[in-house]
Amino acid sequence: MASRRRPRWYFSLRSPYSWLAHRDLTSTHPEVLDSIDWLPFWEPDEETARLLADEGVTLPIVAMSRAKNFYILQDTRRLAGERGLTDITWPIDRDPCWEVSHLAWIAAEDEGRGKDFVVAAQRARWQEGRNISDPEVIAAIAEGLGLDADRLSTAHRDPGLRKRGAALLAESAHDGLFGVPFFINGREKFWGVDRVAPFVRSLLGTERPGTPAVREPDPAARADLLPAAGDQGHAGGCG
Repeated sequence: MASRRRPRWYFSLRSPYSWLAHRDLTSTHPEVLDSIDWLPFWEPDEETARLLADEGVTLPIVAMSRAKNFYILQDTRRLAGERGLTDITWPIDRDPCWEVSHLAWIAAEDEGRGKDFVVAAQRARWQEGRNISDPEVIAAIAEGLGLDADRLSTAHRDPGLRKRGAALLAESAHDGLFGVPFFINGREKFWGVDRVAPFVRSLLGTERPGTPAVREPDPAARADLLPAAGDQGHAGGCG
């Protein structure tokens, strides 16, 4: 797939940090959200993984340790509290299938309602404690948005949407994504909820005075310094 030129951000409906980054942008620079491409990222199930493997694509997904899982829970509550969010819930994901919600996003995006779907799905997950891997929950979200509930709730069973979803995940690999939220503006990349402001400054051309220019290193030149394996990010790369 050809590389995109427009500024963009990769989000995940699974990630609390994507939820918080979205809220930060909504409250401070909603015009930015309207001017960039939105691209989803999720941990693929076996069927999507096979489609990716057929294209020679490997996603940077590693298992999350128990300690990191507890840290993220604590960190999310801390960050939410700093933003005045007191109604946060922590959903229990048992055998989640993230295609259910993310392929439903593609179906909603086809109707020009992808952004509204993200808002509703995030609210359902992080403020109502609902399981967005449940097709019935997706159907309810669709109905609330005035969209085709059957279309969205069965999106994960649509072969065409599966292929499009796999193509988006492949694009994330080509873009060098290793965690979400992940923002890209030209050659500049920004990872994490704490990089929202630098991304906005880059996008609006308001970089702080005195910011030094840094020549991008050649990763292959110092590959010997990279760790061979291990938990290098949150599960699924969710940063």
